[in-house]
Amino acid sequence: MNKTLIKAAAAGTALLGAGSIAGAVRLFNRTIPRQDTVRVDINEMADAEKWEVYKSFMIPNHEWIDTQPLEHVTIKARDGITLHADLLYAGENSGKLIIMNHGYTSKGIENCASAARYFNSCGFDCLIVDLRAHGKSEGDYTGFGILDRYDCQGWINYIDGRFEGKKDIVLYGVSMGGTTVLMTSALPGLSGSVKAIISDCAFTSPYDVFAHVLKKDYHLPPFPIMNITNEMCRRTAGYGFSDYSTLDAVKETKIPILFIHGREDKFVPTYM
Repeated sequence: MNKTLIKAAAAGTALLGAGSIAGAVRLFNRTIPRQDTVRVDINEMADAEKWEVYKSFMIPNHEWIDTQPLEHVTIKARDGITLHADLLYAGENSGKLIIMNHGYTSKGIENCASAARYFNSCGFDCLIVDLRAHGKSEGDYTGFGILDRYDCQGWINYIDGRFEGKKDIVLYGVSMGGTTVLMTSALPGLSGSVKAIISDCAFTSPYDVFAHVLKKDYHLPPFPIMNITNEMCRRTAGYGFSDYSTLDAVKETKIPILFIHGREDKFVPTYM
């Protein structure tokens, strides 16, 4: 009887382990490698009726930005990949510039058109960034803010150098872009040109948002799937899901931050 129980327990453990590994591989493959097609269910963001209202507002802004004279600019990231952005001027000699960071699986122009039109009308030059592994930027793996914060600092340094430090800079980001700008806020040596940050629906860390999705959508606890996926990400993409957090950053930064988050957000919970 004892041997039977031991064998059954061993078989159950083996099945659990195999299932956890399969789940971890699927989570990694669906989130970390470059995603050139959107895999996020748009219905997770808002109800269908609300999307119709949003589209009626957003579509004219996309059409507007397509007619604007955008300057394509690039920089090299710390790891050597080429990062791309579009620079939209507000007019001659504007002393204000906003660096705009989009969300997961999106692109700068695609995700930030409405905000860019607004800020441009307020006299801001707009640097509309494609995050690593998105849009026209190179990279094989998504950074989820942990890698992107250094890229964001690279863009800040580029603007400082190109305009001789004469631009007051605002950092703006939505979702993963919001996480990026918050994580950027406490980087050592961050330029004093950065005067403010706008964070729209940021998540606290990759670990936290993945753990939330596992629980909400699949009714699974973080352990052991998250542990396995985290190790895969560290070995392949060079970072771990808990290497840094927006909570760590905002404890340290002195830069004023505007936090925006809608209560009806179905993807990133407002407690983050």
